[in-house]
Amino acid sequence: MSSLLLKDQRRIDLDEDGYLRCLEDWDEDVAAGLASAASLQLSAAHWEIIILLREFYAAHGLSPAMRALVKFTSRKLGPDKGRSVYLMTLFPGNPALLGAKIAGLPRPENCF
Repeated sequence: MSSLLLKDQRRIDLDEDGYLRCLEDWDEDVAAGLASAASLQLSAAHWEIIILLREFYAAHGLSPAMRALVKFTSRKLGPDKGRSVYLMTLFPGNPALLGAKIAGLPRPENCF
């Protein structure tokens, strides 16, 4: 089991893939710590997607895979932001995986 040590000295337990073991541990400081561990500095654009991911999870009880994330983002924020290219500029590699991790959500199913 791994953990994340925050600036305030809280230790947050993570699973073997770096996702929160306890979703209730998530807050903005945890998100910043997870982002920092992934070499990301969170901007307003990142937070817009993080909030959207958490909204999706609250509505559907699961983390969105990439296709669902793109579709949901397009519906909520418009077609300019609802594109995989845009999401990849914010969350490099696999935006659904990295975004869910930073948003404190479980690993999306069907994402590799």
